Amino acid sequence: MIRFRLNGREVSVPASGKRLLDVLRVDLGLTGTKEGCGEGECGACSVLIGGAVVNSCLTPVSQVDGEDVTTIEGLGDEKLARAFVEEGGAQCGICTPGMMCAAEALLRECPKPTLEQLRTGLAGNLCRCTGYAKIFTAVLRAAAEKSE
Repeated sequence: MIRFRLNGREVSVPASGKRLLDVLRVDLGLTGTKEGCGEGECGACSVLIGGAVVNSCLTPVSQVDGEDVTTIEGLGDEKLARAFVEEGGAQCGICTPGMMCAAEALLRECPKPTLEQLRTGLAGNLCRCTGYAKIFTAVLRAAAEKSE
């Protein structure tokens, strides 16, 4: 059995060669994490493992044994979510969960990022709808609101 903490609760899944992405979506019913490319290039499947951004499409579930895994369902950051919606940073929704996980990791490490730090922090996540400006605005707004 593979045991890990998923969004703050203990879970167990059978040991297998499955990708973490498939275990999350199919076996555990958490469909917020999306599959974009399946090759680790787009970041749509990004989750946090031990606080670090990881592509779940490239991660065998066996690698999360004993780890803390956070998906979009477990972020719980209302300021970030509200900023994404109100600033138009969430459009089609494919990249949004991974983008928000990457933004959360960045804001934990750098609570008041510069635009350059933000670009670097979100570089592993591709968006085909927004052109990034609205996403950057949303993350910067969330950072400012958190620091108030």
